[in-house]
Amino acid sequence: MLPKKPTKTTRVQLELPERSYERLNSLKEKTEAASYAEVLKNALRLYESLISQVDAGKRLYLKDADGNLIEYEVFV
Repeated sequence: MLPKKPTKTTRVQLELPERSYERLNSLKEKTEAASYAEVLKNALRLYESLISQVDAGKRLYLKDADGNLIEYEVFV
């Protein structure tokens, strides 16, 4: 098996309001992420995927407990 190539990284420093930090920390705990960076990378992948689908003319729907479909607005 070939060794993995090192990935080039860039350090980013964020200043977050306390409430945003609490949300980030809560997501880290709920998802059992190893780091805040992992939470942010996963969030970016999800957001990028959603935007790509919206750009392709697709829509996202959520189903409530009664089986009703509700369109979820994706902010672009």
